[in-house]
Amino acid sequence: MSKLRVVHYINQFFANIGGEEKADYQPELREGFVGPGMAFNQNKEFADEAEIVATVICGDSYFNENVDSALETVMGMIKSQNPDLVICGPAFNAGRYGVACGTVAAAVNKAGIPAITGMYKENPGADMFKKEVYIISTKNSAAGMRDAVKKMAPLAIKVAKGEAIGASAEEGYLPNGIRKNFFEKKRGSQRAVEMLIKKLADKEFETEYEMPSFDRVAPGEAIKDMSKAKIALVTSGGIVPKGNPDHIESSSASKYGQYDISMFTDLTAETHETAHGGYDPVYANADADRVLPVDVIKEYIEEGKIGSLHQYYYATVGNGTAVASAKKYATEIGKKLVDDHVDAVILTST
Repeated sequence: MSKLRVVHYINQFFANIGGEEKADYQPELREGFVGPGMAFNQNKEFADEAEIVATVICGDSYFNENVDSALETVMGMIKSQNPDLVICGPAFNAGRYGVACGTVAAAVNKAGIPAITGMYKENPGADMFKKEVYIISTKNSAAGMRDAVKKMAPLAIKVAKGEAIGASAEEGYLPNGIRKNFFEKKRGSQRAVEMLIKKLADKEFETEYEMPSFDRVAPGEAIKDMSKAKIALVTSGGIVPKGNPDHIESSSASKYGQYDISMFTDLTAETHETAHGGYDPVYANADADRVLPVDVIKEYIEEGKIGSLHQYYYATVGNGTAVASAKKYATEIGKKLVDDHVDAVILTST
């Protein structure tokens, strides 16, 4: 009995080509498995039924900045191998990688070839593609590779064989809006009481219906005298110095930038631009003050309405950026602003 032919899609990092400096790596087809493909081949349940015959590699930035052409090239490489199954990732919490994995897996499914992927629940790709493709829920970093493969392997085989797929709670994929009825061994009241007892005893328990968690931030005290206040600007609108020196990504940003604006009274097309890929950049590129109002702040300072503008502004791109990443940036930026004795912050989006 011949094994299922599997094509694996991974990014430049997991192919050991490089990190962010190689994110513009163009699509490449290699024979056999590469990087995490070894973990699948070492999984007995997978290895008994399937074999990775080829690996398609593409840099995260290249794919997301050239979606149409990159997807066409990647799909051509995949189809050339006549696969029975395509596995993408897992991408964990890497935003651009997750979007690429979801895009490829969804396109493969539409082409009539079974496909699955895996990523962390807060990866932007998860929310974008969970209704189009089975996405195994993973941990938020590559440290969870073994656990991810353990869950992806059996589901991949089921999908490839066209077998019935159970509920998300049973199979380990992210809920996709399709309800699957099944019988629990214990009645609901008993499960609820057991969870309550564990919670009261401060023990770990797993809820059957996870509620969304929203941060509640206590508002700060009102500024008593704005004419003496030091104001800072922070934006998720992607305003960066001309040329984007820190190479902040247009989607699923992996970093933020700190830039000196002490010498500017106005942001022009010659000095600043937007790196954001989620809105029409024409007007922001023509006059970045439309997103980062340096000109108005400086006018208010001259009129005595505001005390001063902080020397630095902080910028990232909110488009597709993971919540966990945004929290990390906010914590780091917030500490810097507190250390620099900033009184208030104006936060701008797009």
